Amino acid sequence: MAKQDRAKKQIPRAAAGNGDGKPVKYILIGISVLFFLIMLVFPLFEVIYRSLREGFEIFSEALTAKNTVSALNVTILATVIAVLVNTCFGLCAAWLITKFEFRGKQVLSTLIDIPFSISPVIAGLAFIMTFGRIGWAKPIIDGVNDLLGTDISFVFSVPGVVLATIFVTFPFVSRELIPVMQVQGTSEEEAAAMMGAKGFAIFRRVTFPHIKWGLLYGMILCAARAFGEFGAVYAVSKARGKTFTLPLEIDALYMAGSAESITQAFAVSSLLVLMAIIMLVLKQVVEYRGKREQ
Repeated sequence: MAKQDRAKKQIPRAAAGNGDGKPVKYILIGISVLFFLIMLVFPLFEVIYRSLREGFEIFSEALTAKNTVSALNVTILATVIAVLVNTCFGLCAAWLITKFEFRGKQVLSTLIDIPFSISPVIAGLAFIMTFGRIGWAKPIIDGVNDLLGTDISFVFSVPGVVLATIFVTFPFVSRELIPVMQVQGTSEEEAAAMMGAKGFAIFRRVTFPHIKWGLLYGMILCAARAFGEFGAVYAVSKARGKTFTLPLEIDALYMAGSAESITQAFAVSSLLVLMAIIMLVLKQVVEYRGKREQ
């Protein structure tokens, strides 16, 4: 009883302590809002303003230019393929790491994080040294081309852009799924297997309902990263109007130096801003739906 009385006396003190912390809370909120405005809102507003400053006609011409359309097509192609490939890889890797025990499990988990720890430019150079004219894989590629009568190339070509995009984005899906599947455990799958369910049926009816929002979240992050990739793609893409993505086209327009090209660069940048906003909205929707189901 004495302990309960002391606990009751401490409750008002704790409540009073929360009131004493209000100035600190508001200071932290002010710092966060100020940082958010300076680092994100004002720069994005400046991009939109400069893209429309010379009029909508110039803005429209910049977006419909041949090089811009080509860069948009390459960006969308690389993003779609990267998301599909990394979704398959992420599911397989997460399933393997969370549902099975094997030697080298920690090594595999560490290797997945490699794109997070190295510069994308280094990744692009690595692809050049692997698939380029002096790369060890070049004789193999030439042999396949001679056999099939094709002209496949992984350097300074669209396949190279796709390959570089896949590399820099492949951890996102698996890194979202692994924690979710670890929390889920294996008891439900084991119970379903004991009741006679097969592998795909277990995944579709038991595993997937638990991981679907984490999977969508990882796919959104993967797509957002693919849209804005510059370093790795820059190393393996050199033909403007053929293999350039939107970030490379923006860089080329801005580096041209003329007032018109700089305005066009901001206009094309607005496309990436729009894509970023769409990804942000989708991210918030997925987070909301996931929390609501939980």
